[in-house]
Amino acid sequence: MIINDARFLTSNSRADLCPAPTMPEYAFIGRSNVGKSSLINMLTGRNGLAKTSSSPGKTQLINHFVINDKWFLVDLPGYGYAKVSKVSRAEWARMINYYLRHRPNLMCVFVLIDSRHSPQAVDLEFMEKLGEEGIPFVMVFTKADKQSTSQTKALLADYLKKMGESWDELPRHFLTSAETGLGRDEVLNFIADVNQQWTEDAASNA
Repeated sequence: MIINDARFLTSNSRADLCPAPTMPEYAFIGRSNVGKSSLINMLTGRNGLAKTSSSPGKTQLINHFVINDKWFLVDLPGYGYAKVSKVSRAEWARMINYYLRHRPNLMCVFVLIDSRHSPQAVDLEFMEKLGEEGIPFVMVFTKADKQSTSQTKALLADYLKKMGESWDELPRHFLTSAETGLGRDEVLNFIADVNQQWTEDAASNA
């Protein structure tokens, strides 16, 4: 997939105020400081499209970007640690949960996971919840450039082994680096394939 145009559209705190669900949509979410904004900028080829920060918890709203006038990319608030109040975290959780359950054009959730760390309970629990709700998702391992290839492979194997303890079929996964561009083509080709399915389904239902 070639991205010719990527632009910010709107931010909302309520899923019912999001843009009309006229195009396929892909949401990106992960623990605070997982490198979400950097990954979004790498995928779109637009530095600064998603605002990066050294302080966890910068994203606090449902942020919609429109890509090639054909699909929506959504930047969701991170879960886990952030220097905000418990009240704010609870509000984010309600906002995110409602969005994930009720957004009709949400095709897939990209769950970002730091490839440098062993499986974290907060990530495993979040994905378990997605599975229980029947919400499609894939795993995106970030920051692959931050350690050696052998370390990355070993950590990834351990992670998938842990997932295999509770999943009959492992979700699809991608290994990425915002610095080197690793995984960009694979992620965008996956989105292109799902977009094609959306188009074919829409045509058959017309």
